[in-house]
Amino acid sequence: MRRFAPLLLVLLVALAFLGTLGFLWNQARETPQTVTTTTPQVRDIVRKTVATGAIVPRSEVGIKPAVSGLVAALHVEPGQLVEQGDLVAEIRVVPDSGRLASAQARVRAAELNLQDGRRELDRTERLAEESAVSQAELDRMRSEYTQREQELDAARTDLQIVRDGASRKSGAVSTEVRAPVRGMVLSVPVEQGWSVIETNTFNEGTTIATVADMGDLIFQGKVDESEVGRISEGMALSIKIAAFPGRTFDGALEYISPKGVLDQGAVQFEIRAAITPPDDVFVRAGSSANADIVLDKRTEVLAIEEAVLQFDGETPYVEVQQAPQQFARRDVALGLSDGIWVQVEDGVAQDDVLKRPEG
Repeated sequence: MRRFAPLLLVLLVALAFLGTLGFLWNQARETPQTVTTTTPQVRDIVRKTVATGAIVPRSEVGIKPAVSGLVAALHVEPGQLVEQGDLVAEIRVVPDSGRLASAQARVRAAELNLQDGRRELDRTERLAEESAVSQAELDRMRSEYTQREQELDAARTDLQIVRDGASRKSGAVSTEVRAPVRGMVLSVPVEQGWSVIETNTFNEGTTIATVADMGDLIFQGKVDESEVGRISEGMALSIKIAAFPGRTFDGALEYISPKGVLDQGAVQFEIRAAITPPDDVFVRAGSSANADIVLDKRTEVLAIEEAVLQFDGETPYVEVQQAPQQFARRDVALGLSDGIWVQVEDGVAQDDVLKRPEG
């Protein structure tokens, strides 16, 4: 056994040496290069920009109370159609103690003034019957009495408004909130018993409900400043609404904001476009949507993928197959691009085979 040990060791060293040579030779072999190719195609090239936004009614009206108080009753709910003048809510006035006391004091003072005027007028009329006063003095006293009657009436009206929030003599009851326009109720942000504030010069007031005409919708979105110079009013839009996948809606651009707004480091310009949904769908206000605006278009032109283009400085070129695994450079003249495909005006033919560069 000891005689064969050296021989076995030499054999193992030889096998290891041969294995190492085989491994190094295999690593040194060149991997055959695989070349992918493509061909030009006749297709439409459309350059467009995408505006993100939402579908909103052209006009939303916030219904606000004319008096402050508590919501006594609500007569509408979201989704309900209302006509102009329909009752939306009723407000119960909680009178201010100071204003109430002042209005009551004014009524008492007006009543006393009227009583004094009545006594003076009766005395003047008796004197006139005895020809002790002139007709002009009698007319003046009657006019003064009528004025005091009007003052009492105004004081009582003010008291009623302070106490009840409305006057029975007026045609409109201020505690009744009515719809100013016809439309659909989009939201009712208050509930019965909530406190509301009247609309006035210094306060916009509490919104009782929001009403809009859902038959007149617009797309409202934003475009980047790099694209706003290429669009104009009247352009056609293809609008995709998230709630209706696979469907597109036609629109027409009708407004581009003259002022941009900085949004997340980029200047954005607001746009609006009219949209007329078909009768078989109901588009809800606030639905998110994207609008494709066609900036330029070429129909049935020869085009290649931008991935096969190479550049020598500013000169574009492609590699055209001459024989298997042999390609030759050819300069090309380019036209419109949509970011994936680019129009080729000169340099290649439809039956040419083009090399796709690696990487």
